[in-house]
Amino acid sequence: MKIEFIRKTRESTTGNCPAIYSTDDGRYVIQGWKIDDETRAQLRDLADNETAVVIPADVIAGIVAAQ
Repeated sequence: MKIEFIRKTRESTTGNCPAIYSTDDGRYVIQGWKIDDETRAQLRDLADNETAVVIPADVIAGIVAAQ
């Protein structure tokens, strides 16, 4: 899978995290901060091959505003 950078949080002063990328097959990759065990336990039906991350709202808002 090939990915292309779309947007990162404006709070990031170094690197590109948290961020969102598009894939060459029409999906998205989210790069964000790891969640803690207490938060993870609240997720529904998280499969062994899945994970969850936290990203700032401005990442999503920036994408929506650009459309």
